[in-house]
Amino acid sequence: MTIKVTLRHVLFALAVAFAGLASAAPAEAATPAEAFVQDNIHVGLDILNNKSLSTDARRTQFANFLLSLTDMKRIADFTLGQYRRGASPADLAAFDAAFQNYAVAVYQSYFAKYAGQTLKVTNSQARTQDDFIVATALIDPNDHSGQAPLEVDFRVRTDSGKLVVTDFSVAGIWLALEERDQFTSFLGQNGGNIHSLISHLSDLAKQYRNG
Repeated sequence: MTIKVTLRHVLFALAVAFAGLASAAPAEAATPAEAFVQDNIHVGLDILNNKSLSTDARRTQFANFLLSLTDMKRIADFTLGQYRRGASPADLAAFDAAFQNYAVAVYQSYFAKYAGQTLKVTNSQARTQDDFIVATALIDPNDHSGQAPLEVDFRVRTDSGKLVVTDFSVAGIWLALEERDQFTSFLGQNGGNIHSLISHLSDLAKQYRNG
């Protein structure tokens, strides 16, 4: 089985790249989770618009920023589904590294395509006292079709002692659930061999970087 790079992957990349690809008019956020999302929109934008940096340096800074914003290990472990329970600590560590490498390659491949878009925080809801969904609207200033803006949602957790993003949803498609379905299907067809999945993700990451 080959993990396909579909429109859902493009939407996933768009969602994760929100921090650098969006600008929004300053607004007073109603909750800490909303403020976390809104503030980081501007931080990422500043990195991508810093023309004093080389392309490689700008991408490196942007990647480091994304990793500081996102609990990548938590997402990676979730995407393994039931296969995580039988994996050795060494295999889990290797997969976490491969997933991070793959995810960053996806973000870097797509972020430039969405320059000029605006992400505006619209509302949020608390699932529990440390689990929030922050809703934003993706606005294209050049789109005069009258269609409603695309909704991009962020799941923000605070149970690790700080605010981090643990999942993303674009048009109702949640990243972690989508990736878990694809990865567990791949593992199911490859005897549960995590090293096969690691190798496949590494190949995909190279394709993104060379594309």
